[in-house]
Amino acid sequence: MSERLEYRKNPDFPKRYISPEKLFFYLQTNYSEHILKVGESFLDKPIFRMALGDGKIEVLAWSQMHGNESNATHAMLDLLEIFKHQPDLKEELFSKISLDFIFMLNPDGSEKWSRRNALDIDMNRDFLKLSSKEFRVLKKMAETGNYDYALNLHEQRTIFTTDGEHPATLSFLAPAEDYERTITETRKKAMAIISSIYDKLKPEIPNQIARYSDEFYPTSTGDNLTKMGIPTILYEGGHFPNDYKREGTRKYYTIALYEGLKAISELNGSTENWETYKQIPENKETHFDVIYRNVKLNTDFECILDIAVQFKEEILDGEEEISFLPIVVEVGDIGKKKGWEEIDCTGKTFVCDKKFPKLDEEMNFKII
Repeated sequence: MSERLEYRKNPDFPKRYISPEKLFFYLQTNYSEHILKVGESFLDKPIFRMALGDGKIEVLAWSQMHGNESNATHAMLDLLEIFKHQPDLKEELFSKISLDFIFMLNPDGSEKWSRRNALDIDMNRDFLKLSSKEFRVLKKMAETGNYDYALNLHEQRTIFTTDGEHPATLSFLAPAEDYERTITETRKKAMAIISSIYDKLKPEIPNQIARYSDEFYPTSTGDNLTKMGIPTILYEGGHFPNDYKREGTRKYYTIALYEGLKAISELNGSTENWETYKQIPENKETHFDVIYRNVKLNTDFECILDIAVQFKEEILDGEEEISFLPIVVEVGDIGKKKGWEEIDCTGKTFVCDKKFPKLDEEMNFKII
């Protein structure tokens, strides 16, 4: 029986925000024999590929295509830390697979904690036009590397649940390759990997694993790689209860990354058990971060309503960790949606320098 993975957090990266310079220094200092500069960003920051293993199954993976999605970078860094303490796991895995991992594909966006790159391009919709300098690095590797699998690693917003109650802490997708969402052999190979991950993690985070929508996007990365014949697994790290720093998500994302690579090493192109994929519940968009219920505004007529707030993440100058700015995103009857935190304002006073809250602006009121 294989040794069980024991999760460890990489002590060099304790925060959700990862400075590109700190990451690059860490990789060059500790893994110089495994990394290679494969390109540069628009602002001339390096993009590094880490090569691990000498197995016959070739895997391509990348993190922080969207700069404000650091969980995948953490997952790989945590895996490296785990392998220091469990070298047998590392040896077993990388005797079967060869992994090319691109760290922080979007270093310009990562530095500013921005989804898009320095030209405000969403790289995940740039497969055809290749407007972004950074995405060309990934596409060239995918087209020339003879890869058997690809891992497209992302994060999703706190709005998603598996069932209207439990957060979608992890979501997965075997992307479609046409508008009809045909289940091809390539997709079945990806579904088989996801099914294996699901079976392994379901006992640890029951009701917190979902399936992302497989709507076809003709310009997106995963859809096009699948069309090229590369089984592609989309990872989405989401909300974990009472954990906006995503520490819990980070842990289970790391375990899921390992289990995905392990499944690839074992299945080796097999579609065994792919049907389990269809049992995974689909993401539901059901929640806001906070809902203030039954707020009585200071109007000259009786006006009682709900106010929904979402936390906007940002990195402030000179800070080493992201901050959360409460933004008003909905006002009115929000009865169909839920909040991860709900505050009943019945009988309480709405205190604000305006008569009503302003949509898409920072929360400027108090309830006392």
